[in-house]
Amino acid sequence: MAALSALDIHKRFGETYALKGVSFEVATAETVAVLGPSGCGKSTLLEIIAGLETPDQGDIQWNGSSLSGTPAYRREFGLMFQDFVLFPHKNVYQNVAFGLQMHRLPDDRIEKRVFEVLSLVGLPGFEKRDVNNLSGGEAQRVALARSLAPHPRLLMLDEPLGSLDRNLRERLVVDLRDILRNSQQTALYVTHDQEEAFSLADRVVVMNAGRVEQIDTPQGIYRRPASVFVARFLGLNNLITGTLHRNADEFVVDTPIGRFRLPDDVVRSSAVFNIGMTEFSSGDRTPVTALIRPDAVTLNAEQANVLHGSVQEISFRGSTCRATIHVNGTPLTFDFPASSALPKAGEDVALSFEASQALQIFPEDS
Repeated sequence: MAALSALDIHKRFGETYALKGVSFEVATAETVAVLGPSGCGKSTLLEIIAGLETPDQGDIQWNGSSLSGTPAYRREFGLMFQDFVLFPHKNVYQNVAFGLQMHRLPDDRIEKRVFEVLSLVGLPGFEKRDVNNLSGGEAQRVALARSLAPHPRLLMLDEPLGSLDRNLRERLVVDLRDILRNSQQTALYVTHDQEEAFSLADRVVVMNAGRVEQIDTPQGIYRRPASVFVARFLGLNNLITGTLHRNADEFVVDTPIGRFRLPDDVVRSSAVFNIGMTEFSSGDRTPVTALIRPDAVTLNAEQANVLHGSVQEISFRGSTCRATIHVNGTPLTFDFPASSALPKAGEDVALSFEASQALQIFPEDS
């Protein structure tokens, strides 16, 4: 049984629909990230789960029991916002102990728990520190310790690293992942940053305009995005309109940059069809959008599908080089190992790929 269940959650503010039938689950000790652009309904969903908002329709359950009518303070959930705001007149110990004191725990138990969580977040010995003299990363860890101290059944984090600079954010997201896993904390992490979501979550819920677009592991979402929206949101922009049809005993997709042969399993695993190949006659033609993955092409013309183009720009990105290549006037972006012998800007190039590794098709309106 799931620890947390969101079941068909709807929420409207006036004429604006914030959530439209959102459903997902979080297992015990699992970290699930809710990922999406600003305005997609992430924060509203978090507030409904926390008990700060009431859904118009649907239910939030914990271990199979409805939380409808249960006030926020009785849900035993922890909530950490981007603007976490430590109490400036209290030291580190007093900040972390605050929630435990609200539960009226004995002083010895409070002291033991404060020491435990400060050690867990990598700040042993910080008990007497003035919070006004902490670095941004240290303050973030103290806020996390304060959220973890009361043993919340569910820890909810709303863009908790958003106010930090990128270098510090990249370091802390790895530490945060380890802290959540080592403590076996059930957690829901809300963010618009795919790198954060992919780095720390066991599973990711991708949202768009109040709806769930896809739920999968980070690897599953990146390798097989469920829609054009998800592909674009992940930065997979090599999307070309085309027409899918059957040519003799194989599927092909005709696009402005060429005709590509598709293995049967690529078509069957796509959202374009829910029927078998034998039911798709040679006369049927279906509009689709084709994705060519930027990391799955090679600098040769030896594989099944070939692209001929002109190199427009090359940018060095550490371990990789990113090349913008025009194919029949269409700009496409590909990533190659930095050691690759890439042609210079203005030179022609031949690329090839295996459709099962590099090509994915979506319904035209996805």
